[in-house]
Amino acid sequence: MADRPLIGISTYLESSARWGVWDLAAALVPAGYPRMVQQAGGLAAMLPPDAPEHAPEAVARLDGLVIAGGPDVDPARYGAERDPRTGPPAHARDTWELALIDAALAAGTPLLGICRGMQLLNIAVGGTLVQHLDGHTEAPGVFGRHPVKPVPGTRYAAIVAEETAVPTYHHQALDRLGTGLVPCAHAADGTVEAVELPGPHWVLGVQWHPEMGEDPRVMRALVTAAAAS
Repeated sequence: MADRPLIGISTYLESSARWGVWDLAAALVPAGYPRMVQQAGGLAAMLPPDAPEHAPEAVARLDGLVIAGGPDVDPARYGAERDPRTGPPAHARDTWELALIDAALAAGTPLLGICRGMQLLNIAVGGTLVQHLDGHTEAPGVFGRHPVKPVPGTRYAAIVAEETAVPTYHHQALDRLGTGLVPCAHAADGTVEAVELPGPHWVLGVQWHPEMGEDPRVMRALVTAAAAS
């Protein structure tokens, strides 16, 4: 690509992070996200939580957007009571990332939701989540792998036509799909592992973590869509 598209990546705030001699509050995201954007031909821009009213201005300066993985979404966001196994809320991040998603959908900006990002996409268009399921997390802090099978005829199947083993780390999943979302990949147990919005705008969510694997096709597809837009 002659001009690399600018891809924003949502980040999160930690009250304590250590590097060198420092232990300070930090805005961060695992390095796999910007690295994969760069390897796919994009320029990576980090987006720390901000006031939600600033999301349209931020998205307007981007060619594409990645909503990164992370902690559980507050069940109040989709009208559910908290399951005891749901993690503590991250209110500022929920608010900011939902505002980014809304802005991207309104602007037609190519959007990729990863793990939590896919779940937030579903919530943004009226869907709900299963707050706990077994078998999709290897161990605390350890990514597992399991196969996902694409749904023929979908955007995802055009990107990855075959069944593949993907890096996974989640204990929640989509329940009721939001308005317009179409499943485009499933795990062997039937869990929806990817969704998309059909139509002219590029919108895809994947439940796994491509930034922790070696297959660049999903990120490359986002960067290609961002360059075209």
